[in-house]
Amino acid sequence: MTVTLRQALSHDLDALYRLEQVAFSGDRFSRRQLWHLLNRANALTLLAEQRSHDDGPSNLLGYGTLLFRRGTRRARLYSFCVHPDARGGGLGRRLLEALEDKALAREAEVLGLEVRVDNQAALGLYQRMGFCPERWLADYYEDGCAGWQMAKPLLSEPLAAQSREG
Repeated sequence: MTVTLRQALSHDLDALYRLEQVAFSGDRFSRRQLWHLLNRANALTLLAEQRSHDDGPSNLLGYGTLLFRRGTRRARLYSFCVHPDARGGGLGRRLLEALEDKALAREAEVLGLEVRVDNQAALGLYQRMGFCPERWLADYYEDGCAGWQMAKPLLSEPLAAQSREG
């Protein structure tokens, strides 16, 4: 079995919805929200899926969605999850690195995200990958849990400075 990363398509909606139900206890996306993310021009969703050797059905192990806003060089990691059975093996890091590459390809200079303060696994991953807390988000999630807004510079030097030098 091999894990591959690919861009999500509209036909992935049901698998994404099932993963949301398994991976999150609250603040889950509805089918309508997921459909909107898959079909809007300023969003990009990458899937991590496990394919069997015999070209059988694939198994969705994780996904991440980036949002891009015109007029800014900051991308937002809007949703990120790894199936509970696939955690701890480096898949989250691999998926996040691929999402960072996609953000860079869209000329983002910074990648931001929000994370629950009680999600120690995600906080640890984000910190190990260079994300730093920017702002405390009191009572941010639907159950009242606080969160951190975090960000990571994707470039050592902003694109505007690079173009002045080049």
